[in-house]
Amino acid sequence: MITLKKLRSLNSRTCVRKCASLFHQLSQEQELDRTYLNGLLSLFEEKQFGEVLDTAEKEHLLALARRVSSVQGKDLKILLEDIHYFLLAVLGSDPSDWDVTDENGQLDASARIILPHILVLDRIRSPYNIGSIFRSADSFGVKKIYLVEGCARIDHPRTIKTSRGCVDTVDHEVLPEDVVLQRIQSLPIFALETGGKDLSRFPFPREGVGIIGGEELGVSPSLVQASESSLGRVSLPMGGTKGSLNVAVATGIMLCSWYQSSSPGWK
Repeated sequence: MITLKKLRSLNSRTCVRKCASLFHQLSQEQELDRTYLNGLLSLFEEKQFGEVLDTAEKEHLLALARRVSSVQGKDLKILLEDIHYFLLAVLGSDPSDWDVTDENGQLDASARIILPHILVLDRIRSPYNIGSIFRSADSFGVKKIYLVEGCARIDHPRTIKTSRGCVDTVDHEVLPEDVVLQRIQSLPIFALETGGKDLSRFPFPREGVGIIGGEELGVSPSLVQASESSLGRVSLPMGGTKGSLNVAVATGIMLCSWYQSSSPGWK
């Protein structure tokens, strides 16, 4: 864990955010380091907390801290989580307990498992869908995303919100379609489209390119041709009344299958 000395050197909001994460980590440990915990509690009197919390918030936090010495076991774990969520609320942050962050509270891209998988997003117009796909790409080993010009902007507030920071963890470029085709032409290529081979039987490549079409018109003729000349199409089995899934949902399902077929962590 980060040292108390390092925590004291961080700027105020980063220090408070990192401390919130540390209280969550401590609540999950089987053998709790009471010395380290007491050191964290002592930070509540430091200037960083005084610059972030108002008087009422500081008093409430100190009241929580005073209870720590009198509880143990599950009650202590619950109290540490109370502190964790209270600090998040003060910061105005959403609780993302599961995120892997660095010492500055940012997503730690070095923790990702990265496979030689490339995604091409072909004119996906919704920033929500772009952001959601980036989040799935971060989770399922995607090395790089090429966005064909005409996709929603990476810097759109809705893209950033939905990606939950993953636009910063997955390498990406926005390029014209002809340049994308040049970049991927030497690799195995497939498209996520209707009329293809069932997901469960598709021969996903260890290294290759998956193409995702836009919400309205799907994959462009040139990119479809590149796929048909290589590995073809993969399709999701459907058992409902709708003829298709949201593109971000479908992409996440496909990426999970591709990841499972390629990652050394899966049997």
